[in-house]
Amino acid sequence: MDWQGQKLAEQLMQIMLVAFAVVAFTVGYILGSFQLMLLIYAAGVFLTTLVTVPNWPFFNRHHLKWLDPSEAEKHPKPQPPVSKKKPNKQHHK
Repeated sequence: MDWQGQKLAEQLMQIMLVAFAVVAFTVGYILGSFQLMLLIYAAGVFLTTLVTVPNWPFFNRHHLKWLDPSEAEKHPKPQPPVSKKKPNKQHHK
C-alpha cells in the first residue's frame, strides 16, 4: 500500500464508520431497538474492515520509486549534530 493509499484507507474508514454510526443510531432510535442499533453498527465495522484492511489494488495506484542501493551509498544519510556540552553532574544530598 502506497502513501496515498494509506491516506485513502484512513479517509474511507472514518467516513464509513461515521455513516454507519449515524444510520445505526437513527434506525435504533426510530424503532426503539438498542439491539438493532448495535447489529447495524457491528455490520458497518465489519464492512469497513473488509474495505480498508486488505491491500486492494486501488490502494496501490501511486508506486514509490526507490533508490538503487549503489545510488543510495553515494548520498549518505545526514548525521545529527554532536553536542559539545559537558554532561550535567547531579549531586546527591
